[in-house]
Amino acid sequence: MWERTLQDLIRGLRANKKDEAKFIAQAVDEIRQEIKSKDMELKAAAVLKLTYLEMLGYDMSWAAFHIVEVMSSPKTHLKTVGYLAAAQSFGPDTDVLMLATNLDLGSSPADVAVTLNGLASIMTAELARDMSSDLIAMLNHSRPHIRKRAILLMYKVLVKHPEVKDKAMSRLREKLEDTDAGVVAATVNVMCELARRNPHDYLPLAPHFFRLLTTSSNNWMLIKLVKIFGSLSPFEPRLVKKLQPPITELISTTPAISLLYECVHTCIIGGMLQGPSGNSLARLCVSKLATFLQDSDQNLKYIALLALTKIVPTHPYLVAEYQDMILASVADQDISIRMRALDLVSAMVNRDNLQSIVQQLLSHLVRPDPAASSTASESLAQVSAPGASTSAVRPLQSPYYRLALAQRIISICSASTYEHVTDFEWYLSVLIDLAYVASVNIGAEIRDQLIDVVARVKGARRYAVRLMAKVLADSTFLINAGEDCSCSEILWAAAWVAGEYCSEIPQPGQLLQYLVQPGISSLTSEIIAVYLHTAAKVFGYWASELAQGWDDSYLPELRDNVDMIVSRSKEYASSHDIEVQERAANVLGLFTFIKADLATHRPLKEDDAEYNVDSSPAFADVPTSEPRYPKSLWLLRPLFGGYELNPVAAYAQGRVERPSGLDLDVWIVAPPKDPVSEGVMSDGQIPDKVKVKKGKKGKAKGKGKSVELNAASNGVEAEETLSSQSMESPEEAVERAKVRVFRTSIFVSCTYL
Repeated sequence: MWERTLQDLIRGLRANKKDEAKFIAQAVDEIRQEIKSKDMELKAAAVLKLTYLEMLGYDMSWAAFHIVEVMSSPKTHLKTVGYLAAAQSFGPDTDVLMLATNLDLGSSPADVAVTLNGLASIMTAELARDMSSDLIAMLNHSRPHIRKRAILLMYKVLVKHPEVKDKAMSRLREKLEDTDAGVVAATVNVMCELARRNPHDYLPLAPHFFRLLTTSSNNWMLIKLVKIFGSLSPFEPRLVKKLQPPITELISTTPAISLLYECVHTCIIGGMLQGPSGNSLARLCVSKLATFLQDSDQNLKYIALLALTKIVPTHPYLVAEYQDMILASVADQDISIRMRALDLVSAMVNRDNLQSIVQQLLSHLVRPDPAASSTASESLAQVSAPGASTSAVRPLQSPYYRLALAQRIISICSASTYEHVTDFEWYLSVLIDLAYVASVNIGAEIRDQLIDVVARVKGARRYAVRLMAKVLADSTFLINAGEDCSCSEILWAAAWVAGEYCSEIPQPGQLLQYLVQPGISSLTSEIIAVYLHTAAKVFGYWASELAQGWDDSYLPELRDNVDMIVSRSKEYASSHDIEVQERAANVLGLFTFIKADLATHRPLKEDDAEYNVDSSPAFADVPTSEPRYPKSLWLLRPLFGGYELNPVAAYAQGRVERPSGLDLDVWIVAPPKDPVSEGVMSDGQIPDKVKVKKGKKGKAKGKGKSVELNAASNGVEAEETLSSQSMESPEEAVERAKVRVFRTSIFVSCTYL
């Protein structure tokens, strides 16, 4: 019978690419027949072909028993095939693994070596328990390569069956003094991995490790020894002082990059950079890592940035010396290096370098195409720090990286409640610049930052309001409002800030045309609602300011603005969004009244000036009879300017203790009773005070008497009013007029709302 070899199987797969499944199914059927053969050579060849098919994704668990048969073959080359198949296909749940305990570890050294290599890949807790005694005995084998393999296999045994550690540790300690360098290196390797799991158990071996560290010239073993001390140092402070001299010598003299990095990493995690003696070592580490940043190897740049990020918290001034070099990595072509550079830059930030770092990060978001956004470029030029370099070659940036960079700019500025920000006007400008150049969906974060800063920092409100007015006047965000990355959410913040602090606007009347312009229909419903509300706020403040210094020439401009607001409010009064519809209806009702009042207003003649009362500057031109300005100009301002909005911590309400005796289920103020029920007595009769008695001819008796009483009472009230007005001072008259205007505005607003 002709059998396919592994080479024949591979050639057949290449020749049957169009019908590969059929060819493999036929090959598996042949393998099933071959693997049952008593010829061990044929069985091993079948296992080898099955191993290759398993790498292509085909199951071979059904052949587990036949693999064990090949593993037990007396021929070394066949045994190797069996262990290869077992390492690739066996798992912890494989039933036939228990048969592996019957394998002979006392045969020829070549067979023992193959067996030890294979067992390392299939070791389980049961195998470790059953074979631990034989493996411990093999640690003293006469052949060094057998001792080395047995030591490496002991790591798997100790991990799977830790109870054997007491028996094995004494032998492993002896192997640190072995005459063969390979055995010593294998022992150090095993100790390194075990010390990472439980460092306390290996502190007694520190003298042996230190001797090897100072005498060995094997770089790979030195790397493992340095890692061991990195695990032990946090648990034994005396090791730090002992290790500083040899570690410093290794960093200064070794040409091996891998060993150099491990020494630096061990100094960081082992606490060797602390104290006066650690400063010189820290400077040496930072200088070595800085050379990695200039290397063409991207891997070295990456590990250098990782290490510097861990050194910054303890030695920021040392890392700051290489700030330009680190910022250059932000523009690297490799995205992983750029992200690590951002982590390092975020850790470097302080009050002194925040502005320069942010400006350089912001410059990476500006697209090199000059047609991208001239407004953004001009804005950046106005706030850029002197000497800031923006001429670096900017790599092709993905939206993911641009979003990460924009979020990082916000996070480093707002960290610890703006701990590093010394100029909030500068930060507000940065947020606006970021909205122009980000081209990613970060508008909501910028909006929240703008509102938070303006609410917290009173000194920056005037600048913020004027900056927001410029944003509202710019049509860039309105034009791009339909795009996902337009950052049009900042218009919400701009409108809110302009309305809340409209007293800081130099010319409020000009801002109204931008708040109700037709282009706002492209914005979201949330922004439109804020625009309408802000329009009412700004008009209320502007109208009251005109009233204080009233001139009849203001009337045409007032009427034009009111007509514009009424016209735009009518369009949104039928909006599908309930919030926009409600705001528009409120604005429409209020401004309809104002429009009617302005239409009926007539300028007073000069003869009426004698009725005006001299008033205080805070409330000028408020007369005791009829004001010279339309009364409706004071309608809106009391509705919005009663209280100042102050920042409150997010969890402040939760810290307020609930007063004792407070019942939230009862009325704090009882609701008014039904006036109809008050007028009807319990027996259904009309009360005496409204009861009218008729005479013979149907006329009500006492009618003249009641009229006389009413006239008398009215006369008394009028007399008291005149007497009170004649006795009050001008200040009291102004205050009474203010109260009257306020009550009138409240009544009108309640009527239309």
